[in-house]
Amino acid sequence: MTVLLTGGAGYIGSHVAVELLQLGYDVIIADNFYNSSQEVPERIRKITGKSVRTYNVDIQNSADLEQIFKQHEINAVMHFAGYKAVGESVQQPLKYYRGNLDSTLTLLETMSKYQVKNLIFSSSATVYGNPATLPITEACPTGNIASPYGWTKYMIEQIITDYAAATPDFSAVIFRYFNPVGAHPSGLIGEAPNGAPNNLMPYITQVATGKRKQLSVFGADYDTPDGTCIRDYIHIMDIAAGHTAALPFCTSHHGVEVINLGTGMGHSVLELISAFESATGIHIPFQIVGRRAGDIPVCFASAEKAKVLLGWQATRSLQDMCRDAWNWQQKIPMDLYKQKELCISAGNIESRR
Repeated sequence: MTVLLTGGAGYIGSHVAVELLQLGYDVIIADNFYNSSQEVPERIRKITGKSVRTYNVDIQNSADLEQIFKQHEINAVMHFAGYKAVGESVQQPLKYYRGNLDSTLTLLETMSKYQVKNLIFSSSATVYGNPATLPITEACPTGNIASPYGWTKYMIEQIITDYAAATPDFSAVIFRYFNPVGAHPSGLIGEAPNGAPNNLMPYITQVATGKRKQLSVFGADYDTPDGTCIRDYIHIMDIAAGHTAALPFCTSHHGVEVINLGTGMGHSVLELISAFESATGIHIPFQIVGRRAGDIPVCFASAEKAKVLLGWQATRSLQDMCRDAWNWQQKIPMDLYKQKELCISAGNIESRR
């Protein structure tokens, strides 16, 4: 079976590529390296012993995307490509609506033309907004969203649902990720954000290296046990395993299934700092600052649906996440960042996770 990964050189896509290759799938990556490095396919080869066919394309360009479908008999698509910085989306909403929606529409149109019927989409728990009940199940209300980034995920979910309703033999799994962290145990691939990180863990690891003097903790007066926000942190390798578990389900069912990918447990910011210190032996200095606009106090998943439908559940601990994130941070070569900066300065529109 041949699987196309859009944004497959990014953080989540690259780890999924490793899992698929190790299970014997043929993998094709389409990525323009806006937020990823051109070194990633070679690093995937070093981990798996297998080369991955990679196309440097912007998937908003239908002609370039179509060339991939012409050259390969693609059986399924995993769609990771998309801008993903919440703060940036508030400042540049049109960039996010244009980039994330157009790329998805172009992809679906191309899949339709070439009769590719199986799609796994990378959505986000941001579609839930501030939850009324916990843990968050897939039946919880959506739409109370605070950012254009979150709205693009919500809209793409609707686009996929509408397309599936009009295409009876089409199958889609929509994954709502909670908070992916960590890295591959080899330390060869992981999260390498451009500029200021969007997630907590890279801030922690950058403080550990001395790149940043201290960590800012936004608010310690929430209605939580230690006053800091609680999130459902999940190891990136558990996320990747969820995708490989979903593939046989997707190819044997019709319609759309929305599935949370989380651990079902919440951990506070201070708990994550403590776990990192315990896993690495490195002290993380931090200061408490004011609350950040848009942050919700508590967010964690119900992961029961994934267990029932896919036979999947997260297996790695918070300390595993911290240990692997630190192992990756210590091995990130400077040229990985330099390559990414060159890609950004070239003005490419997308690459993504």
